[in-house]
Amino acid sequence: MEIKQNIESVSSHSGSPIWSKLEKISFRFAFIFFLLLIVPLQSKWYERLFEIDSFYDLLSILSGSRTGFIEIESESGKWGAASYASWGIALLIAGIGTAIWTIISRNSKRQQYNELYYWLRVIVRYRIAVGLIAFGYIKFFPMQMPFPSVSNLNTDLGDYASFKLYWQVVGLSVWYQIFLGALEIVAGILLFFRATTALGAIITAGVLYNIAHANLAYDGAVHVYSSYFVLLSLFLLVQYAPNIWKLLVKKQSITPNYYYPKLKDRNKKIVFYSVKYAFIFSFVFIYGYYRYNLHYNEGRLKEPVVPGLANAEGYYSVSSFTINGDTLAYSPLDSIRWNDAVFERYSTLVFKVDKALDINLANGGPTTADLFKDYEFTGRSGGKTYLYYETDSINKTLYLVNKNQEFSKKFIKKFDKKDNEINLKKLYTTTYRDSIGILKWKYDRPQKNRIVLSGKDHEKNSIQVVLDKLDRKYTVGKEWHSEIHKYVY
Repeated sequence: MEIKQNIESVSSHSGSPIWSKLEKISFRFAFIFFLLLIVPLQSKWYERLFEIDSFYDLLSILSGSRTGFIEIESESGKWGAASYASWGIALLIAGIGTAIWTIISRNSKRQQYNELYYWLRVIVRYRIAVGLIAFGYIKFFPMQMPFPSVSNLNTDLGDYASFKLYWQVVGLSVWYQIFLGALEIVAGILLFFRATTALGAIITAGVLYNIAHANLAYDGAVHVYSSYFVLLSLFLLVQYAPNIWKLLVKKQSITPNYYYPKLKDRNKKIVFYSVKYAFIFSFVFIYGYYRYNLHYNEGRLKEPVVPGLANAEGYYSVSSFTINGDTLAYSPLDSIRWNDAVFERYSTLVFKVDKALDINLANGGPTTADLFKDYEFTGRSGGKTYLYYETDSINKTLYLVNKNQEFSKKFIKKFDKKDNEINLKKLYTTTYRDSIGILKWKYDRPQKNRIVLSGKDHEKNSIQVVLDKLDRKYTVGKEWHSEIHKYVY
């Protein structure tokens, strides 16, 4: 068995085999269809493009465009077949466009579309590469699926949405997540080069298929984007399929000889390769540095990063709960008295009551300010309220805000900048105290494992809560990967 490859051999336009009528029609359809999936057609994409603040923003926008002609407001529209509606529209447009193109070209003497096919494959290769590298870095620096918080480790199994349960399990497998990220980055790099395109496409199709079907099984809502890369990769492999079949199945010798334009002008070569390698360097190294910096130096993550009350992390029983002078006895069905509470190692306090709360079904996105980080409570029920807080240790005071609320875009834009904290103590003296519901509670620590909270809740009731930490050991390890250089825990 022998592979004979003449690297210098380049198929010319005139010397290439004549394409059949079916091949021409198939190409016309593929050309229109894949351009519709790749070229951003949403006005919001271009609005973002002209609002960029940094080179990182530019790289993120270029790597993250997604086709979205239509969004169907239904469960199937989010997780099922209807979520692929934009693909269906692209197929319809491509079918109509192919028919028109075929009619117009019926008298054409063109024998093949080698040049257009080559450049379409280049566009597809680079689209997969930049998207996959961006996808890979949020796993390589493990942000996409964070390690489970103490509150999540103390959540009843039945209170999890299936996607959140799946993401929690992957979050526990830190090195598996890092390995997946590295694999995606390597596959993306391979697709930048013709000689390694087949290998990169095979890896991409295999890895992203695994992600796509897992998200379909667990309602993860990333199945469309993952399937998108599988589809593009399979398109790239179509060219190699006949030779792969002959080589691996029929055991025949092959001589790969695919068309590509050859630059003869020295100046054109310099410009071409300078642009190519500057592009690759930007997405592999500069983008990678930005992701590292955002993760470990700035704390732009899905989970909060500001250290919480010192030595308070843990799961607590509510020993006493007093409201307006009345002490309420424990009842798991009480909608007012807290059932339990959690202090995370970062700036989140969680308490549970028997009360129906809206369920956030998003995957949670990375932000800078801890107040807006909602991954902790997405995909979960169970009556848990999440409070972001900032500590005034001198006056033994906590300033708290309910994270479950929906903040205005204007408020988020103003405060989700470079700082992880937003200075609630200062905002407490402004109109924001009422608009976002800032609470001011006193805390006391009469014993090592006891915390007493007192103040007014969101209904202006005076409450006093006595919390006692329970001695719980977790076999899942320490969330070392979430620690950043900006804070010491």
